[in-house]
Amino acid sequence: MMAAVLAGDGLARVAEIASRHAGSPVAVVVPRIGVPVEEWAPYERYVAARLAGGRPAPPPDILAEVPVASGPEEVGAVLLLGRGRSEAGEYLHMAALAALTELAVVEAREDAERALRGSFLEELLSTAEMAPEAIERRARLLGCDLAGGAVGLCADPGERSPGLALATIASEVAGAIAQAVGPKVYAILPGGPERASDVAARVGKHAAVGVSSHYQNAGDLPRALEEAELVLEVQSRGGASGADMGDGTYRLLFRVMASHPEEIRSFYEDTVAPIVRYDREYSSELVRTLETYLGQNCNMNATASAIYAHRHTIAYRLERIRELTGFDPMRTEDRERLGLGLKAFRIIEPSLPK
Repeated sequence: MMAAVLAGDGLARVAEIASRHAGSPVAVVVPRIGVPVEEWAPYERYVAARLAGGRPAPPPDILAEVPVASGPEEVGAVLLLGRGRSEAGEYLHMAALAALTELAVVEAREDAERALRGSFLEELLSTAEMAPEAIERRARLLGCDLAGGAVGLCADPGERSPGLALATIASEVAGAIAQAVGPKVYAILPGGPERASDVAARVGKHAAVGVSSHYQNAGDLPRALEEAELVLEVQSRGGASGADMGDGTYRLLFRVMASHPEEIRSFYEDTVAPIVRYDREYSSELVRTLETYLGQNCNMNATASAIYAHRHTIAYRLERIRELTGFDPMRTEDRERLGLGLKAFRIIEPSLPK
């Protein structure tokens, strides 16, 4: 039986050998691994319920069982499904030892895969330029197909365990590469942005989460992870709302920020920085007024109603914005630049001096 485990034949082969020597069918059930034989599903439910502390009634065809235990911890059971021979118990114990060895092999393999995933993600996070072919090859070895591109995800579980976020990602996206790196969870989600958005919503039940744009080129995955981390940071610090993040312009700015942050800061300085500083110095509301004015389709009355101010006050503030920035909110071209400037401000706002 041990030879079968070491040869990679699994618990089904162990059960087959035990059955032949015990004189009756044997099921080897370790819920942590799962059952390799479909007919064992009722036995897995029974064993899992018992391991969870319940007192389920055993299926009627179980005539004997031997625990699979690692020290004081029981992790499964070997079940004799018939009368068997008098020496059947000896073979059940041998099968239990083989099952424990199989569990150790599976856990060692998973530890190795976790280490590979972690090192791959750490390298993506720390290396700006990696050959796309190398990224594709390493992702493929980890079961991740990048043919349809991918989306980066970054989540911060805070005081909670990262396990829930990791389990959610693994169950939702086949081939995803996800691992905790430091206090955060990083993931490469193969496929399109719609699927990634659904996953982010589910991961968001267990952690604060940010996702990147969709990147088709494997060589851009470092940028995808950086963008996802930036989105998470901006959202968690209140720089912009989650709803705003779906805006195409925001996505474009985040992509630029991930690769050329100086461009976003420069654009901010060239547009709305003067009114941001003015607001902070004089406790005025020029930024809020401009955002509301643009959000109300440049309707003066609607803007006044939304921020509970007189129409003449709105007109005065818009004129003050023109004087400070050199851009006239009444002109279409200038409004577009001011609007982009506000989005750039919301992205870099957490990093600005207070």
